[in-house]
Amino acid sequence: MRVTTLLNQRHQDILRATVQHYIATAEPVGSKTLITEYDFSVSSATIRNTLGKLEKAGFLYQPHISAGRIPSDFGYRIYVDNLMTPNAKSAKKIKQNLTQKLNQKTYNFEAALQRAIQILANLSGYIALITLPQTSPNQLRHLQLIPISAKQAMLLVVTDSLQTQSIVVDIPLSLVRDNEEDRDWLEEELNILSNFLNSQLKGKSLLELNNLDWQKIDQDFISYTDFLKSLLKQLQTYLKTSISNQVMIHGVSEVLRQPEFSQLEQVQMLLHLLEEEQDKLLPLILDIPESELSNGRVTLKIGTENHLESMHSCSLVSATYCQGDTAVGSVGLIGPTRMLYENTIPLVESTAEYLSEALVSIA
Repeated sequence: MRVTTLLNQRHQDILRATVQHYIATAEPVGSKTLITEYDFSVSSATIRNTLGKLEKAGFLYQPHISAGRIPSDFGYRIYVDNLMTPNAKSAKKIKQNLTQKLNQKTYNFEAALQRAIQILANLSGYIALITLPQTSPNQLRHLQLIPISAKQAMLLVVTDSLQTQSIVVDIPLSLVRDNEEDRDWLEEELNILSNFLNSQLKGKSLLELNNLDWQKIDQDFISYTDFLKSLLKQLQTYLKTSISNQVMIHGVSEVLRQPEFSQLEQVQMLLHLLEEEQDKLLPLILDIPESELSNGRVTLKIGTENHLESMHSCSLVSATYCQGDTAVGSVGLIGPTRMLYENTIPLVESTAEYLSEALVSIA
């Protein structure tokens, strides 16, 4: 979203200052603060009026009526996408740390990941996450729907490593027939669906499955959209089992000192996600748009852009690292929405780039 279509220059400058001050202090920002600490050549009344307009537009809000303003998730999004300048020094600093502390002649890649995650957490002050590389990722080799009753079928899944898995699924209502004599017809219809699934999914890994859009489905199969989306979720669950326990996490104690986590309930929700629900956390880390899978670009989810309630007070910055042109793992940082985005984005991006290079050079 282009900010120039929403805000004039004064609005942009005041929004930028408000976000930066709140990130630095965790204190709601009022017009007096902006007049005192920033060089705005306008009156306090003009600042108050602008803050009111920014609040009305949804960029800011007041935690209570007598307080100053703090950024909303939408305000942070506009700031990151349009008003922020990434800190090049952060990128340079982590590359220097990684290069100096990782001796590629003595470290294997998993040891390099362990050291990298410590450096990333220490430099950022947030929770660092790195998934172990899927150097031979489970890719779908063949899928077959086989009827087992009038209302259920078995989805047989074969991966490129020749592992097999069977998943029982409900047959779409449009294919359900009461007459057992229609079994041959049902088998033929399921075979047609199997062929379609193979044409769409063969050779794809979990990372790629996360970005399939069944809304753009072939017109001949439009009536099966809900069924296919359900199948996709079950396939993702199956493929996740091979990497669900391969997420490294570091830096939890540091981020819990942030004022956003002063409430016990919020802390418990986040800790439960990190310790007990990595199967829910993993899709967030791996949910990278297909256009960004192999170019190292960072993906950012702010607050409620994360679909998990336990992440609604957090932001997640992530990027994939690659072996050649293939994304094999992901690097991420979790912190409060009041995150220092100027630093975290280049930190994550540079770490992903470094790991891509190290994956080639570390034996």
